[in-house]
Amino acid sequence: MSVIRPAAGSFAGSSLLLPSQAAMDEMEEELKCPVCGSFYREPIILPCSHNICQACARNILVQTPDAESPQSSRASGSGMSDYDYLDLDKMSLYSEADSGYGSYGGFVSAPTTPCQKSPNGVRVFPPTAPQQHHLLPQPACPTPIPRNACLTCPQCHRSLILDERGLRGFPKNRVLEGVVDRYQQSKAAALKCQLCERSPREATAMCEQCDVFYCEPCRLRCHPPRGPLAKHRLVPPAQGRISRRASPRKISTCTEHELENLSMYCVQCKTPVCYQCLEEGKHGTHEVKALGAMWKLHKGQLSQALNGLSDRATEAKEFLVQLRNTVQHIQENGVEFEACLVAQCDALIDALNRRKAQLLARVNNEHEHKLKVVRDQISHCTVKLRQTTGLMEYCLEVIKENDPSGFLQISDALIRRVLMTESQWGKGTLTPRMSSDFDLTLDSAPLLQTIHQLDFVQMKVPAAPMLQLEECCTENNSATLSWKQPPLSTIAVDGYILELDDGDAGPFREVYVGTETICTVDGLHYNSTYKSRVKAFNASGVGQYSKTLVMQTSEAGLPPCDIQSIGAVAWFTFDPASAHPDIVFSNDNLTVSCSGYDDRVAVGNTAFSRGVHYWEMTLDRYDNHPDPAFGVARADVLKDVMLGKDDKAWAMYVDNNRSWFMHNNSHTNSIAPVGSISAHWSICGPRRTDGGISKGATIGVLLDFTRGIIIFLINDEQQGPVAFEGLEGLYYPAISLNRNVQVTLHTGLPIPDFYTPGEVDPNNAMC
Repeated sequence: MSVIRPAAGSFAGSSLLLPSQAAMDEMEEELKCPVCGSFYREPIILPCSHNICQACARNILVQTPDAESPQSSRASGSGMSDYDYLDLDKMSLYSEADSGYGSYGGFVSAPTTPCQKSPNGVRVFPPTAPQQHHLLPQPACPTPIPRNACLTCPQCHRSLILDERGLRGFPKNRVLEGVVDRYQQSKAAALKCQLCERSPREATAMCEQCDVFYCEPCRLRCHPPRGPLAKHRLVPPAQGRISRRASPRKISTCTEHELENLSMYCVQCKTPVCYQCLEEGKHGTHEVKALGAMWKLHKGQLSQALNGLSDRATEAKEFLVQLRNTVQHIQENGVEFEACLVAQCDALIDALNRRKAQLLARVNNEHEHKLKVVRDQISHCTVKLRQTTGLMEYCLEVIKENDPSGFLQISDALIRRVLMTESQWGKGTLTPRMSSDFDLTLDSAPLLQTIHQLDFVQMKVPAAPMLQLEECCTENNSATLSWKQPPLSTIAVDGYILELDDGDAGPFREVYVGTETICTVDGLHYNSTYKSRVKAFNASGVGQYSKTLVMQTSEAGLPPCDIQSIGAVAWFTFDPASAHPDIVFSNDNLTVSCSGYDDRVAVGNTAFSRGVHYWEMTLDRYDNHPDPAFGVARADVLKDVMLGKDDKAWAMYVDNNRSWFMHNNSHTNSIAPVGSISAHWSICGPRRTDGGISKGATIGVLLDFTRGIIIFLINDEQQGPVAFEGLEGLYYPAISLNRNVQVTLHTGLPIPDFYTPGEVDPNNAMC
């Protein structure tokens, strides 16, 4: 089976690849009339976009009551007008069209002819020779169509009332007629070489310039691919036959004005029109465009739609291969399972032999059930793929047409069909319905007296979970992972174990154990690569690990001695969940204030442990000269005292005149207690620094883990020397304030220009 994807621009000429014979055979369903079942002959396009032979359309016409003679209508004394009859008739026909039948009997020309059902379920009136109208010559003067005759589409069962033009009001589908002709020509006998002297061999190529069919030996001898003949174009014989017989493009005429050629396209009505339609007809106020431009546009749209459908067909072919492999695996696993079952049963005492037959029967039933499900799916998918390929080949043949108006008459319907067929492939069609595994294990442990209760039980560990990559992500120094069990796995799962390494290619460690299938891990190192994996467990044991997922946390600040790396920064906000209840949050948690007079602490939602980081806070309100504190803290810092009062925070508190550095309620040099996370820390510089704050001031915090220090800034100027050094571990941005202060946080900032990581200011280097 050949699936052809049209190349860009290939619709404009006859250079499309020829479809394979198998694909052409699948297209045959598209070329047959739904009424007679034969190839279309003089097809017409119904308003519902379906096609029907003109002779078949005449055969299934139904006469409405409104077609009675005026004398009989008046004689009946009904007093109803023609329009009244027409309205009632439409209502009746639409209600009956639901079941596929029309109930009015006969033509005016043949009132006693009984009606019969066509292959599509619509009542039709047989022609003189049923099902043979393609083979018999049509009468020179066909029977006139009765007034207000009705035609029911054999495919969608939509009822159509004909106007005074009858069937002439429906446009002819010349494109479909041309495709049918080419298809029938391709079925003709094989072409023979024109240069063989005796017993001409089958032609393998045709030269368009020489207009000669060659077999392979004659082509190599008489038409070598070099010299002056190298520029000649060789095509397959079937294409050469078509190009020989191709007739010049027919000039289309308007169905409303038969003497006018179609030259424009009505965008609103989606139909080709002539100039007289624009001047006199209903299209005068509609938007129209050039016929050639719309022809090219719609061909491009159809080609683009075919590209998507071709992808679906390719996926379907691969899916069929997968299903056939599944059949093989089911057969192999079934044989293996049967052998294991027989071996276990033979090892048991004689009482097990009576039970063995029943167990084998269950395995065979499961085996056959799996095979039946997969084979049914293969059959369904094969039929659907054949229909899809047939539609594709039909569309490709339609694209070859050079008749703009004929193409535009059917292009919209074809585009809709292609898009609808593509969407049908995407609704779970390409998902296996059955697994090839047999999730059953024979338990041979029961005692002899319980043999009659012997049955299959699940004794397998869970399968490896599947990481859902589309839901796994990192944000700052947090990682979110999501996973699920394989879709066809039926083994019970009691929980999951998530493991991460240390971000430095170290050993894995458990970070989560539970029943949830999504987990967020906070407090990771910035600019680090973590490996993660997950496994499931149940009462039988722990299953295999999933595939390892590598995740990169966000970069922040500068690596040592790399001043060119500015630009990778951290974004964060204050964390309402961990703050004191008196803290008031606003502006998406970037602005904080306090509802009480006592100092209360708020920390950021992101922790730092590596790199260089800088953030600022702006004083939106500063009344009565309070002393807010700014700095960093551990996650368990006290929230109801000023920042720096305990041993979990490192801060600078400042009023309108001066500032102080404070840790563990101390302003003097100190060493961290033994056993703390920090190896050591100390306060550098004097106890107090002149220079305070006011409303609108900006306080900056520079945290450099490459040197283990904190530097504070006020209004872009460094406030005092290095505040703290020897800092290691995990720290959160933090602040303490009361009701007289309101602060807005600014993150994602570059490192100040004056500061270079790894270098110490000689004027402020000493403690």
